[in-house]
Amino acid sequence: MKRISLLVLCALLFSTVFTFAQNPPPAPKVGPEQKNLGYFAGNWKMSGELKPGPMGPGGKFTGNEHNEWLTGGFYLVSHSQGTSSMGHEVGLAIFGYDSNKKVYTYDAFNNMGEAEHATGTFDGKVWTWSSDFAMGGKNMKTHFIITEDSPTSYTFKFDMSEDGNNWATVMEGKGTKAAAGAGTAAKKQ
Repeated sequence: MKRISLLVLCALLFSTVFTFAQNPPPAPKVGPEQKNLGYFAGNWKMSGELKPGPMGPGGKFTGNEHNEWLTGGFYLVSHSQGTSSMGHEVGLAIFGYDSNKKVYTYDAFNNMGEAEHATGTFDGKVWTWSSDFAMGGKNMKTHFIITEDSPTSYTFKFDMSEDGNNWATVMEGKGTKAAAGAGTAAKKQ
């Protein structure tokens, strides 16, 4: 009796495994959230002003970004470089969307040894990226807000706060989509 029960159990287990092997789950598909990130694909030129404060003495900055889709279309990879009063900066960032948490993601690394992880929302025109990081021994909260002004330009500002209530703008600027081929220096870095 035990032997028959064991054989039946093994047969059921084998048929279940065989069924799943024959019908694997469908491959994930790119959703509208990832497609929203397509706004940033291409080459962009940025310029603006750093305010004097925790990020340095302030002054003008310029930069270039080359953003392209990682094969599959789920992540947008950004290569950037720029110059400001803080020096020459080169960076790599990856934009994505976390479908479990229902937030956009942004992970960035630069030649100054900084790493940032932010989560974001998008309302159809305004992107709001938020993060927490340590600066000068203090935990700082940030908001990076991008407003799409047209298909080829946006404005942005970067706000910081120690307590999450009192915010100070530390950077403001503009991004303009460059002609194809422009910004390739950022890609080669």
